[in-house]
Amino acid sequence: MNETKTLRLNADAAGIAQAVDIWQHGGLVALPTETVYGLAADARDDTAVARIYEAKGRPSFNPLIVHVPDMAAAMTYCDFNDDARMLAQAFWPGALTLVLPIKPDAGVSKLVTAGLSTLAIRVPDHALARDALTAFGGPIAAPSANPSGRISPTTADHVMAGLEGRIDAVIDGGACPVGVESTIVSCVGEPVLLRAGGVPAEALAACLGRPLLQSDDPNTPQSPGQLASHYAPVGAVRLNATDVREGETLLGFGNVAADLNLSKSGDLVEAAARLFDCLHQLDQMGAARIAVSPIPNTGLGAAINDRLQRAAAPRD
Repeated sequence: MNETKTLRLNADAAGIAQAVDIWQHGGLVALPTETVYGLAADARDDTAVARIYEAKGRPSFNPLIVHVPDMAAAMTYCDFNDDARMLAQAFWPGALTLVLPIKPDAGVSKLVTAGLSTLAIRVPDHALARDALTAFGGPIAAPSANPSGRISPTTADHVMAGLEGRIDAVIDGGACPVGVESTIVSCVGEPVLLRAGGVPAEALAACLGRPLLQSDDPNTPQSPGQLASHYAPVGAVRLNATDVREGETLLGFGNVAADLNLSKSGDLVEAAARLFDCLHQLDQMGAARIAVSPIPNTGLGAAINDRLQRAAAPRD
């Protein structure tokens, strides 16, 4: 990826205004929350979200957590059942992420949800983060602001050490007070603990009046992104196709004649941004057999290939 001059913004109104301008133009700004610094972009912008994966070197398109300034904003994007409402009222703002059914008109990028019908969402307990979210006026996707697989950052210096030259800016809001990621609970059906974090499971259970189910129980919902079938179109998928066989629909990459093309110019960021939308379009087209052009297995290509390999896996 091209080297970017990474700005260090002040934690004030001027710094927030600069961050909002960058987000509005599809850029990446790391900002502090009470848990860790998040690498933030407009959750509605496919290309901006693809840049998050590129900057982090994230190996696969795992669902991202969306941050909003308050519960009212969260309810414009997700459907809340009684359990979700109870937990949100008790622990928001705070280090709790809820996985909820996403509303059909939410407008959130399919890269954020990994093409699923759920959205992971939270309201951070950090005044600067909430001020920035309010000023932006939209949902922000923000995984931890570090290269994939590295230690999560709790200061602006940590962010710069890992991502300087890869992102547009970082708001220096000092050290994060909690320092561990949020607890994640699925409230699609019975509440399920998907990840331990800043809110103890015991406190969640006390609020609900019953213990949470555990995600390793085969009878409970799994964390978004774990099931290969979630990424599979209806049609059978053939990868690394250099020809098109009778009855196949071609999902192309690069300068090839194709029914759909992830990126005619061979741009992996564009291809990543279009991936889930193209898979949905193939279903809408009724494609029974799908051929996919070869895609380089470097950079974001590794993440694209990961999802395509899942899509092509044998079905149960």
